[in-house]
Amino acid sequence: MKLIVEADGGSRGNPGPAGYGSVVRDALTGQVLAERAESLGVVTNNVAEYRGLIAGLEAAAELTPDADLEVRMDSKLVVEQMSGRWKIKHPDMKPLALQAQRLASRFRSVRYTWIPRERNKHADRLANEAMDAAAEGRIWAPPAAAEDEPDPPTATATTGWGPPTTDPTRTLLLRHGETPYSGERRFAGVGDIPLTDTGLAQARAAGEALAGRGVEAIVTSPLKRTRQTAQEVAQVLDVPVRVEDDLRETDFGDWEGYTFAEVRERWPAELDAWLADPSVAPPYGESFAATLKRVQTARDKLLVRFRKQKILVVSHVTPIKTLLRLALDAPPSALYRMHLDVGSLSVVDWYADGPAVVRSLNDTHHLREGAEAGFW
Repeated sequence: MKLIVEADGGSRGNPGPAGYGSVVRDALTGQVLAERAESLGVVTNNVAEYRGLIAGLEAAAELTPDADLEVRMDSKLVVEQMSGRWKIKHPDMKPLALQAQRLASRFRSVRYTWIPRERNKHADRLANEAMDAAAEGRIWAPPAAAEDEPDPPTATATTGWGPPTTDPTRTLLLRHGETPYSGERRFAGVGDIPLTDTGLAQARAAGEALAGRGVEAIVTSPLKRTRQTAQEVAQVLDVPVRVEDDLRETDFGDWEGYTFAEVRERWPAELDAWLADPSVAPPYGESFAATLKRVQTARDKLLVRFRKQKILVVSHVTPIKTLLRLALDAPPSALYRMHLDVGSLSVVDWYADGPAVVRSLNDTHHLREGAEAGFW
């Protein structure tokens, strides 16, 4: 596979408050597969540019390490030094260049190309967003969906009215079955909670409902409740299961195991802040902004690894809602406006030449027969 990395860095003062931005694209379609940005404190332009390159190489390696890579930057210095045509003399540059060289050696091939600044607007924008966020006391987080420049002429955007010009990658999003916590509506984050007997039966019901739908692979969160769900489905479908760590549930920290009412009583101020701002984390936990960043990474990997395939993603409430939010290009508040039952299915088609399409949300028809029979 061929990927393009666009990277940039900037410093407001040189040295001064600095940041970088990196974008990974599919070389054939121009589709944005990953975005990275970070503020760096006070450093020089050149250090920021190298950090942008390193972040772009790391993001590309997470997607597919055996790719043919083209790196595009508007830094003549970095392009010439990484191409081996200019010597690296500055002591601050040498360790960064060495780190970039080590990352680059993992790919099948890497080519460095200088481009004018006007053709590197996306990475430049991300770098400035990171610096702006730092100036406001925030940590940069990716938007609900990539806000990119218009697609290149080779990719034609689709609408809800016209037929797509490519086959999508279809993700069937399955929330795990019932656990002791879900039955009591308690915060369940990264604790390894098993399924109940009802949860196991719900997982088997989901597998039977998915039979004949062409699922080619199953990708699951590493937590026990999702792995158990995935195994029950896999026994029905006879397809391989792959674990993806970034699909785990949000870490709710000190709130793990408590009900919402109990958290409201014990941590009222912290709960209000958490509900108002996605960058706020529960005590010793993880924010929704941090969850968004890793779920985007997981999605990007899936779209590369399972291009144009049908895959079952077994995960949790927050990661599934986040994927739906990304597909809908919805604001952070959308997380509070969706409901997902245990064992429910949602379906998203991701198109390389246009926006994603949500086909269904919280489908529980496969669970009704068991519920009517009194099994759960």
